[in-house]
Amino acid sequence: MGKRDHLGEFEQLVLLAILRLGANAYGMTMRREIEKRAGRTTSIGALYMTLDRLEQKGLIKSELGEATPERGGRAKRFFTVNPSGRQALKKSLNEVRRMAEGYFPVPEVI
Repeated sequence: MGKRDHLGEFEQLVLLAILRLGANAYGMTMRREIEKRAGRTTSIGALYMTLDRLEQKGLIKSELGEATPERGGRAKRFFTVNPSGRQALKKSLNEVRRMAEGYFPVPEVI
């Protein structure tokens, strides 16, 4: 696993949130998803720093949606996971699973 696809714990959570949210994956929905499912509170700034890093690694891509009056004319930035991001996540989760074998019941990652 090279530096490009090495993932930290929060990067794993962000990638999983994007995959779970699908077409609705933007900053605030990801933040809520991580808080709801992982019980982890995070600042929007930390989230966007991680998103920028994942995009620089080539693991995700982003695109701007339409500007909306509800957001003061600002556009939402939507995110998707690239195939290389899926592969890096799979490798990373399998590493955690292998380390936990024998200590905790851990399901296999596909």
